[in-house]
Amino acid sequence: MASFVDRHGLWTDEQARQAAELDGRLASGEVDVVRFAWPDQHGLLRGKTLVASEARSALRGGVNLTTTLLAKDTSHKTVFPVFSAGGGFALPGLQGGADFTLVADPGTFRILPWARKTGWVLCDAYMADGSPCPFATRRILQKAVDELGREGLDFVAGLEVEFHVFQLDDARMGLADSGQPGEPPRVSLLSHGHQYLTELRYDRVDAVMQMLHDQLIALGLPLRSLEIEFGPSQFELTFGPTVGLMPADTMVLLRSAIKQICQRQGWHATFMCRPKIPNVMSSGWHLHQSLRRRGDGANAFIPEEGAGDLSPLGLHWLAGLKAHAVGASVLACPTINGYRRYRPFSLAPDRAIWARDNRGAMLRVLGGPGDAGTRIENRVGEPAANPYLYLASQIHAGLDGMIRRLDPGPSADAPYETPAEPLPRSLGDALAALQADEVLVERFGRTFVDYYCHIKQAEIARFNLEVSEWEHREYFDMY
Repeated sequence: MASFVDRHGLWTDEQARQAAELDGRLASGEVDVVRFAWPDQHGLLRGKTLVASEARSALRGGVNLTTTLLAKDTSHKTVFPVFSAGGGFALPGLQGGADFTLVADPGTFRILPWARKTGWVLCDAYMADGSPCPFATRRILQKAVDELGREGLDFVAGLEVEFHVFQLDDARMGLADSGQPGEPPRVSLLSHGHQYLTELRYDRVDAVMQMLHDQLIALGLPLRSLEIEFGPSQFELTFGPTVGLMPADTMVLLRSAIKQICQRQGWHATFMCRPKIPNVMSSGWHLHQSLRRRGDGANAFIPEEGAGDLSPLGLHWLAGLKAHAVGASVLACPTINGYRRYRPFSLAPDRAIWARDNRGAMLRVLGGPGDAGTRIENRVGEPAANPYLYLASQIHAGLDGMIRRLDPGPSADAPYETPAEPLPRSLGDALAALQADEVLVERFGRTFVDYYCHIKQAEIARFNLEVSEWEHREYFDMY
């Protein structure tokens, strides 16, 4: 009987070749187990771990997961009525906790250097009839990449990611500490912070840096630099440019890897934008992007000598990013916490604006004539963003700028003072902005946008039911 992959023709010839090679590695005893990992709607990795002998057949047969995973918010609570007609999704095949199938992308296979004889492979999600799962975000980015490819262009992106690593003092594993979510761990600092890029601070956390360097290089990730960031226990890693799906694949593996590596050493790593830690600094995810012409492999953003900051195509792309910045905000900053970061004069943006090499602007243009590294840096994202949705939003916005030949206007030399459309100040405002952006709704599809907004609205509803420390301090004694 034909396998799930063969019945539905899910692999390219290159993937079939890679799968045959991988099958041989699994048969050789190189690994004992393989983690079949799938990036969910939040960009979190879920999946199953199979022993090597079972993993060989699962390469082509797939791995089944319950569709209720598609209905989870960030607390892992199911926020759709999955046992009602249509499962709350109004789509066939998703009701009653039915299965969907993970199919490995064999070219993503890695051996995890921190786990004994453990393989890892990234998967795509398909419905029982072999059709792509409509809520699978990796597939959403693949469609955007394919659309750009029809224009003869590849999307190129480099990652600049900030995060925190703390000493783990108490993992909070008492009987009363469980929940959805459970109690957060108690931590202490690895560095005091505020001595930005000082060698002394770097040397004091060299054990962390060396561990991350060794393990990420062993994973094959394109690591370029390791830095001490400004805030207490805050770090930054940068990664070289890669093409298509790879920057997003790198990001989901990177986050999961860092958290696992650190936990094994008694540290707690977090990509939460602004932890509730005294004197904390918010973490951002700056996305460096350009386009590569498929015909000659050249950077399509490089301007001619004396022609300005970007090529005409680059300026149209920039204008598209600016035009859809507000609508795309929730895809770059999808948590309630992330909106604590947007504030003036903070090295984080507060409005949809661009500037030549100015870190106060949302869109920072770098390079110029003859510079192969000419690019646009988007500084709007938080490190908790689902990278597939974040990158897809950039492609859709940029393509709209190209198609309509939009003009980005002049560079803003004073980005916190120049009048411009303000970025959303809350997750609720950002969701409303996405739903009002007709281009993004069309490109992502109304079904997906409604689905995504439903999940995020459920998170907001839970947040609004909690009594905050601020409220208790403000009103408990006064009234």
